[in-house]
Amino acid sequence: MTLFFLYTYLLKQSFSPSFAGVFFNPFYFIRRALYHKINQLSKQLSGKLLDFGCGRKPYEHLFTVNEYIGVDVDQTGHDHKNSKVDIYYDGKMLPFEANSFDSIFCSEVLEHLMNADDVLADLYRVLKPGGKMLLTAPFCWNEHEMPFDYARYSSEGIRHLLQKHGFTITAQEKSGNFARVLLQLLTLYFYELTKQWGRFGLVISMIFIIPLNIIGVVVLPLFPVNKTMYFNNIVLAEKSQQV
Repeated sequence: MTLFFLYTYLLKQSFSPSFAGVFFNPFYFIRRALYHKINQLSKQLSGKLLDFGCGRKPYEHLFTVNEYIGVDVDQTGHDHKNSKVDIYYDGKMLPFEANSFDSIFCSEVLEHLMNADDVLADLYRVLKPGGKMLLTAPFCWNEHEMPFDYARYSSEGIRHLLQKHGFTITAQEKSGNFARVLLQLLTLYFYELTKQWGRFGLVISMIFIIPLNIIGVVVLPLFPVNKTMYFNNIVLAEKSQQV
């Protein structure tokens, strides 16, 4: 039972790290920054919500909605051992009628879509007029979940893509900044270098990662903020009332 609670705690900490994450989370800076941005904008979503590309639904607890439905495809770059998928779909057309959802949450999915235009058009279809979509996508991060990693989006690129499909941008933010990205990529380097060695590699990586995380927490706030390099785009978009 103790091991179960520890495992559950570590899973939660991987996506929503508290300060304790400094001591074991190799993705501390990117995950903490993204969590806070999602938390800030999650209050804008309500009613019946579609979590598109839900995986393990790591942010479900941030939303106060009437119904929370998670959708994912069966074949991805990760297994679904810890996933909480309610409905699997074919990756082409969502199995819902038009105007079915009040809200959509889509986090760190867009980069894994070869057919992003088709998917966004379908998300627009199932969203009610006046409904809102909260979407996040990485700008600076390594290749992951290969071979299903296809794209990175700049702030203007993601804005153009959403507007092309009829969405109105109501809020857009960037998580992290240049200095934090540099330090996070350094910790990521040590993690990627040693993970092939299993548990022993994890211990070795922590020898480098923990001091870097602590230095980052203490020193990085003293650096000037430069947002030309950042972790993620976070966008709140709305479907027009007139459809």
